[in-house]
Amino acid sequence: MEQNKRVGLIGVGTMGKCMLERLIAADYEVVAYDAYAPARTYASEKGAAIAADPQDLANRVTLILMSLPNANIIMDVISGERGLMSALTAEHIVVDTSTVSPGASQQGARLLAARGASYVDTSILGRPSAVGNWLLPAGGSEAAIAVATPVLLTFAKRVVRVGEVGAGNALKLLNQLMFSVINGVSAEVMALTDAIGVDKKAFYEVVASSDAATVSGLFRETAKRIVHEQYDDPTFTIELLCKDAGLGIEMAKEAGVTPLIAGFVQMLNENAKGKGLGKQDTSALAKVFQEHYRPIG
Repeated sequence: MEQNKRVGLIGVGTMGKCMLERLIAADYEVVAYDAYAPARTYASEKGAAIAADPQDLANRVTLILMSLPNANIIMDVISGERGLMSALTAEHIVVDTSTVSPGASQQGARLLAARGASYVDTSILGRPSAVGNWLLPAGGSEAAIAVATPVLLTFAKRVVRVGEVGAGNALKLLNQLMFSVINGVSAEVMALTDAIGVDKKAFYEVVASSDAATVSGLFRETAKRIVHEQYDDPTFTIELLCKDAGLGIEMAKEAGVTPLIAGFVQMLNENAKGKGLGKQDTSALAKVFQEHYRPIG
């Protein structure tokens, strides 16, 4: 198969699986690697070739996608034992879809630059269920993004260059701060329905079906889960929200500013995580408010 139909994928988790399936369906030859054995098995069963380690993967492909949990794992994949670094050349482009700090992306880019390779950060805007309609804000050189775009469009509807390396994750983290605040206020008003004696289901159904400017897709999803107490099959967990919002707040502080509303909501997120709700859906933040706002009477 020609080189432009061959792609590497490191990280076959929730988002990585979505990418893998779309790439296979588009007739790409995928070489995959994941440190977790069941993830490798999944990739193999879907039709991917399995690399022994990141170095082996980089020896077999020049365009590499990464979808990893945090910056420490990314650095290990790049520069750890049998990492990418020892096999990279000027032909390699690494596209990192992980949500990490802009600084972590820039650190990765500096490491790759020592080998002449290119780095693009393009954290995903979209839920797993919306694969195919994702928007990817990309940071990196125009040339590298142009090469990667046809591959990225197998699982995204748009790739938008937003600046140099780090800009993609900066945009994503700002979005995650908005998510955190909207989720927080949605959880709070749903808890307040109990406290003031308003029927929770009626409130959700009336407001969600209205054209009120306050209504968002996230409110509809969060409020519906709270009405039905559907917290244990998460779309996005409180634990992950704490991570992303924390990175966003850290990014702001590095720029010399302290987020106010987002910072307060993050304290509530951390409180929920401390109460053992970390693995539940972000809508479970309502439990913190329900504990605080006791029904009147």
